[in-house]
Amino acid sequence: MGIDVYPLALGGSTFGWTSDEITSRQVLDSFLDAGGNLIDTSDSYSAFVPGNSGGESETIIGAWMAARGNRDRVVIGTKVSQHPKFAGLSAANVEAAADASLKRLGTDYIDLYWAHYDDPDVPLQETAEAFDALVRAGKVRAIGVSNYSGERIREWITIARREGYAAPVAVQPLYNLVKRDPYERDIAPVVAAENLAVLPYQALAGGFLTGKYRAEPDVAGGIRQYMAHGFYSEAGLTVVGVLEDIAREHGTTPAAVALAWLRGRPGVAAPIASARTVGQLTSMMAFTRFELAVGQRSALDDVSARVPST
Repeated sequence: MGIDVYPLALGGSTFGWTSDEITSRQVLDSFLDAGGNLIDTSDSYSAFVPGNSGGESETIIGAWMAARGNRDRVVIGTKVSQHPKFAGLSAANVEAAADASLKRLGTDYIDLYWAHYDDPDVPLQETAEAFDALVRAGKVRAIGVSNYSGERIREWITIARREGYAAPVAVQPLYNLVKRDPYERDIAPVVAAENLAVLPYQALAGGFLTGKYRAEPDVAGGIRQYMAHGFYSEAGLTVVGVLEDIAREHGTTPAAVALAWLRGRPGVAAPIASARTVGQLTSMMAFTRFELAVGQRSALDDVSARVPST
């Protein structure tokens, strides 16, 4: 996508939610100190939390960059369409939301600007033109699409080529060891044909692939219900068991093995994973220090293929 990124993207959804500002800054510092650079956030994080209005994550990241003076070392990806005050992908909304994100982030450009969710109520050409205008204005370096079907990604690229607009260079799908479909069936063929960079979100299935949830009651209630419950299944627990076996062989964690598998999939530039604490971040980043053997990767391919599609 023309932007060099570390093999892991740090998800910013926890900032201003499960991580307060002090802890968020510690996680951000540790990520950068370990060689990371891509931080993925959204203007809507975390409007879903009682008492928040959206933009909390961007505000924390912006204040951190200002305090550290490190904007040139950081690759910022943020998203538009879900903020309560900037819903949808009309041209006027895209422009206004981008300006609001730039202000919260304290920067004059966004490295990777994502259409967070498709907006069927707005002609795709209008959205494509609005994103192109941001690129031409120097407010955005590159465009990405998140939660789009393969057909709609193709349509955006077709419009961009026909009109001479900047085209999407990256996709952000829900994709992990217990949720391989519809990405592999619907989006992966477009990724291969168009040479798009893939940054999968929910790389650890809301924490399920860390191995800390062993029974259905473990994922009931509160944040766990929100994050991990939808990934829990008996077949998924079998995947976790294989992750734990391989983790023991490498002297690492199931989370690191899950990320190593995902990083090795075709087209994947960097999985996106969030860390509530520095300890969680350290555990995740361990995947950059080892390679899965062919047999280990095949074992994960096989066991994950048995998880029913939902």
